[in-house]
Order: sequence, then C-alpha cells, then structure tokens
Amino acid sequence: MTQPIIQLKGFDKFFGDFAALSQVDLDIKTGEFFSLLGPSGCGKTTLLRSIAGFETPSAGSLYIDGKTMEGVPANKRPTNMVFQSYAIFPHMSVAENVAYGLKARRLPKVEITTRVAEAIAMVGLEGFGGRASHALSGGQRQRVALARALVLKPRVLLLDEPLSALDKKLREQMQSELRRLQRAVGITFVLVTHDQEEALTMSDRIAVMFDGKIAQVATPQELYGQPCSRRVANFIGMMNFLDAKILSTSGDTVEVDVQSLGKLSLSLSQATGGIEGCNSAGVRPEMLTILTGSQTAEREIEAVVSEVFYYGDMTYYDVRLPFKEEPITITMRNTAGRTVLAVGENARVGWSASSLLLLR
Repeated sequence: MTQPIIQLKGFDKFFGDFAALSQVDLDIKTGEFFSLLGPSGCGKTTLLRSIAGFETPSAGSLYIDGKTMEGVPANKRPTNMVFQSYAIFPHMSVAENVAYGLKARRLPKVEITTRVAEAIAMVGLEGFGGRASHALSGGQRQRVALARALVLKPRVLLLDEPLSALDKKLREQMQSELRRLQRAVGITFVLVTHDQEEALTMSDRIAVMFDGKIAQVATPQELYGQPCSRRVANFIGMMNFLDAKILSTSGDTVEVDVQSLGKLSLSLSQATGGIEGCNSAGVRPEMLTILTGSQTAEREIEAVVSEVFYYGDMTYYDVRLPFKEEPITITMRNTAGRTVLAVGENARVGWSASSLLLLR
C-alpha cells in the first residue's frame, strides 16, 4: 500500500480560545486531486496554511512524504501554494514572474530559461513570456500563478480558492484546465473551496469540514450518494428532508415511519451514517418524478405545485405533500413533449423507497 503524501494526526490549531482546527486526522494520497470543502470559517484555509507551514499547530503532527514537518519552515517544505489573490508581481513580465523562485534558488541561467518555457507552455501561455503582467486578464494571471508554483516542481501544490475571482464561464473553463493539468503533471493537488460543484467536478476525494472538524472524507460519488449526516447532505447539492421515526430493525432491514410517505421497510445500508440517532429521511430532487398521462412509478403520492422555476433545460418544482408544511423540490428535464406545470396544479409524484436515505 502506497504511503500517503500528507498525514495529519490529532491536529489542533487555536487562536486564543478559538479552536480553528480540532483533532483533525487526515491522509491525502500521492498523486490525487484532493479538496477541502466547507462554509466560510470552517477551518479549511487554516488547514491548508498549516500544511504549507504558514501556521504552527497547537497540537498534533504533520508528515509530508513520510517526514515530520515539525520545525520545518514553509520555504523548506516540498509544497508550493497558489493564493486567492494570485500575488503576481505587476512590474515583472510573465517569464520574470515564473522565474522568480528559480532565481532565488540560484539555479543556472540555462536551466531557468528551459524550465520557465516548459512551465509557461504547460499552462497554455506560449508566446506570453514577454507580456507585462499588468496587461493580463484574470484567467491569464491565474495561469501565471500556477506556472510560477509548478516550475519549482513541488511534491504537493496547495490551492487557496484560486478561481473565486473569475466569472462563471471562465471559472468553469479553468476547473477543466486545472484537472487536466493535475493529471498531466501527476503531483498531488490540495484545493480549498466553498463551492460544492467545483469540488465535485474536480476532485478524486473531498473532505467536508464544519467548525474546525472533518465531517466526512469520500469520493464525489460517495459524498453525494451516501452523505454520513443531514448536515453533509444539506451542504452537498440539494436534498429534501422528511421527518422519520425508526420503528424497528431486523437483520439488514429497518422499519421506518416517514412523514407524508407512511411506513416503509428499508435496507439498513440506507442509513449511511449508521442507524443510531436517525430522525430524517432525505431524497434528492432528481430522484422524484412528476408523472404525466399513463406514466407509472414504483410508488406515487399526490401533491400540489407551489412554485415553478424554469431554466431552459430543466424545471425546478416546489410541491406540497400531504402532512408536510414545507414544500419539497423536484427537478425535471425538459424533454420533447413534456409540458411545464403551473403553480396551483395537482401533480402525481413518483418515487422509490430505495432512493431514500436515513440521516441523523
């Protein structure tokens, strides 16, 4: 089994009495694209800065490439960091910015020239070496920051929300570019983001953080399909919640009474964080269907449309179920011939017991 490139054990970080990180245990694999995801103030940037060496832990240990980082300053660690602000030197050209770290290491001029050209080409900026940095677009400045970090050939590249300043279209383009670049260079990328979609589309694995602690570490598919708690499920994508009461368990089956849906027999595996403390049933909006005409489903329930949000390719419906005050959301793809329902119309909602998750 390959040793993790990064290992954190019992990692704490206090600022006065405030616990920014609390008992963090985490392994990050060599060569993976790993994301730290969570709301503002959850500790993800503090964790990234601790790996980089810009923060000193209050307790616990950090190993990079099997070596303890205790007492090792940031400039001696096998990491490099791309900041949210890019930190590009405006008075330097693109090539001078990329060469800055190599010159600080006093490498031979020929080697610097070769490595700078390779790094600039790697991020798709061939021909921009002589361009003044202040004349670049936001996306180009982001690429320069990446090239400047990668030219030093770190074992780990740390990314602190590097795409947050870009507009939506460019951000999506750069997400694809970053993923392609990571696969091409084969080094470990650790990304901090608060954007769930960004983490899901780019990552091999994701650590979801709340209040300085790691709530769950999983692949994007596992995180979306098998969240370990209601809090994680609510943070990752959209989820409808219904009150649920566990009636009994027998072998691999659990009997549960779900608000609006009645008594059901579910698989114990649908309690993704364990059965103890479960009091909610969750179902993703795309797992529900508005039935039309002669369409049928495994199960169905009558509902009333309370809101309609039309997005072109998709329509989002808020519908009210019997015995539930808050509406639930259903997403439907607008295929040929499918009519969009209006507010106030009755709807037949198709659903499957297997699409429910039991959450605490």
